Amino acid sequence: MKKYRLFRVISAVCVTLSILYSFVGSSQTPTSRVLLSTNPPLERILPFEAEAEKPQTPVKLTLQAVDAAGKSLENAKISLQILTPPRNPWLTTDFPIVEGTKLLEMNATAPNGKLEIQQILPIRGNYQLLVKVSPLIANTFAAYEQTLNLHVRENPIKYKYFVAIAAILVSLGLLGGWVIGGQEELQQGEIAPHSVRLLLSALTVVAIVTLLVINISAEVAEAHGSGHQSTSTETVAPSSQKSQGLEINLEGDKNATVGKLANVALQVKDSATGQPITDVALQVKAIATEHNLTVFDYKGIPDEQGKLTWLQQFFDGSPHKIEVEATPIPGSSRQFAPVKVAQEVEVEAIAPPMYIRLIGLFYFTAFVGIGMAIGLLIQHRRTPQVRENQ
Repeated sequence: MKKYRLFRVISAVCVTLSILYSFVGSSQTPTSRVLLSTNPPLERILPFEAEAEKPQTPVKLTLQAVDAAGKSLENAKISLQILTPPRNPWLTTDFPIVEGTKLLEMNATAPNGKLEIQQILPIRGNYQLLVKVSPLIANTFAAYEQTLNLHVRENPIKYKYFVAIAAILVSLGLLGGWVIGGQEELQQGEIAPHSVRLLLSALTVVAIVTLLVINISAEVAEAHGSGHQSTSTETVAPSSQKSQGLEINLEGDKNATVGKLANVALQVKDSATGQPITDVALQVKAIATEHNLTVFDYKGIPDEQGKLTWLQQFFDGSPHKIEVEATPIPGSSRQFAPVKVAQEVEVEAIAPPMYIRLIGLFYFTAFVGIGMAIGLLIQHRRTPQVRENQ
């Protein structure tokens, strides 16, 4: 009986181990996935800088859909959403309205399983890329989803500016604390020594000027988006063209708001029959016309209905131009000269909320207060020594 019991125990252990091994093996089985690569490399990507001296170029993002064996999936449809880093009111970015929003949403036809776009990334932090891959031909492969993370570090020069400003504010506070801590004897009729009154008056003026600068700059930024007029004399292509047997129509929102997505839609069809055309290459660009800066770039083909649609956020608050150039696919029987369509988009800038401005003022005041506390502490420790020497 003991032998039978021992045999049963050994059998149960073996069965349990085999089940656990099968679970581990299945969890390690390769699955279909999306590979992400960037140009420039990830460690060299910096956020958008307004009024930058050097020309800025968008980041090239390449998404490659592969199967479990690492082979590229053919005839795929790739849906992409780019989510900006979440809000952090205590450590806000240069574009606080953009935080925690969608930057881009698009559906692309990918015959070779690859999606390439170029996109300016406006702020620092962790971006999320929500990718969904599905087959254009039913049952060729199973659809799947994947979330990719992309971290954009802050521009190092911002830290240098921060340290310099903090040092200046602490030094001002230190000087103030030194003066107040070594205050003179009160004269008859005075509520505070003359040096202290001068210091408090100077600090009041600085506070008033700081508030004015913060609020005026915010109002100017808002007016920049709503009151500007394009001064470019460049001729803009029409939004609809009929040429060489093609009819191309570019439609979408002509007015956009920072922090919200704008709709853009392109339709390509035969001008004679009205049937959709799919064998053309489309070069799409979104250009901030104020600085002639390309913020989005994509080259692809329309879907089976001859359409290309996407939603895009214009984070800069300046006028933009959507430009599309249609060219023949190499080797295609349909050959024609390049055809361009374009559409201008007015963008409304949104001023940062008042609490964000007040947080900035709080930081300025805190640095001055720290310096003043240090100055007072130094004078407090110095005063007894001075009295003993006297």
